[in-house]
Amino acid sequence: MSQVRISSRELRPFAWVLGLVLTLFALTAAGPAPAAPVTVTDVLGRTVTLPGPAKRIVLGQGRQLNALGLIHPDPISLLVGWGNDFQRQMGEAYALYRARFPAIETLPTVGDGTADGFSFEKAVELAPDLVVLSLSIAGTRRGPGDLVAKFEAAGIPVIVVDFFLQPFRDTMPSLRILGKAIGREAAAEEFVTFYQDRRQRIAQRLGPVERPSVFMHAHAGSAECCFSPGKGTFDDYITAAGGRNIAAALLPGATGQISLEQVLAVDPAIYIATGGTHLAKSGGLVLGLGVPAEVASRSLAAQLARPGLKALTAVRNGQAYGLWHLFNDTPTHIAAIEAMAKWFHPQLFADIDPQATLDEISRRFSAIPLQGTFWLEPQSGKPQDLASPPAKP
Repeated sequence: MSQVRISSRELRPFAWVLGLVLTLFALTAAGPAPAAPVTVTDVLGRTVTLPGPAKRIVLGQGRQLNALGLIHPDPISLLVGWGNDFQRQMGEAYALYRARFPAIETLPTVGDGTADGFSFEKAVELAPDLVVLSLSIAGTRRGPGDLVAKFEAAGIPVIVVDFFLQPFRDTMPSLRILGKAIGREAAAEEFVTFYQDRRQRIAQRLGPVERPSVFMHAHAGSAECCFSPGKGTFDDYITAAGGRNIAAALLPGATGQISLEQVLAVDPAIYIATGGTHLAKSGGLVLGLGVPAEVASRSLAAQLARPGLKALTAVRNGQAYGLWHLFNDTPTHIAAIEAMAKWFHPQLFADIDPQATLDEISRRFSAIPLQGTFWLEPQSGKPQDLASPPAKP
């Protein structure tokens, strides 16, 4: 019987295929490659390394969902616990999230969104791979860094972000921090570019413009007049829009109380009341997600008719406006800045359309649709109703 001989050259293709098959088999048996470590630097300058993108997050303040929902299509899937301030202050937003992401109803709470109400023990029990604290929580419990130190001692990664106290300094860095921590850097950078383009457009037009005096009456109708932002927070927005916040020179901190007599003495050129659905029960200014324009308009008229306020020159001259208060803790505040820029300098910003800006945020970025009434312009006789199209599918 004759023998068949196969040369080594003829065996080479078979050996290559066999090697490839064995390699693929080994990779399959070994499972997916482990995620690469993720290193971020938070707003306190702390360097934090995670073994991979975070998938079990505790939010010290539930309102940080406002930012997560701009860079992740299903931010609820990342959470194992949060503060209940989101439900209390943003009931309509909560309902929208619940309709789209029913798992939100089963999320455990770790406090009320304040430093004193935060439960470190409950947060640890949830075994998170990341805790996100706001600067207002991280720096106010028995000295700066106390909660941070506790989580570090427990071996739980913690990062600090800020969308409230110093919004212009910290909002974009905080969004990038969150984006990197959850593996959504490109999505975060897309929103940062969108935001910065609009902010730069306003800054370039303003130049050395004369700034009108502005008084912002925060949570209008909730208590005795007048609670107001001092330095930081809404003061940043007023300044960016080309106004001068009169409370910045009267208050030592970020917020505080100013007497009605002080406001009347200064008699600002522009009056802005802020409000939200959380003020409906107290008869305050009602604005925000899900609020019809007629309801918002009536609530602002009621505030302006209060004794004292109606004596202000700004009210008499039709320079009194309403603004959604919860712009103060979300990067969507860029739309509020555009609205105020038009109020302060209508000729400079006649072509700017804040409604289009918020609509685009809703369409391109937001996990929920941004529909409702977010500001009012009473001098025109008609409230501005920002009814956005449904969010992207």
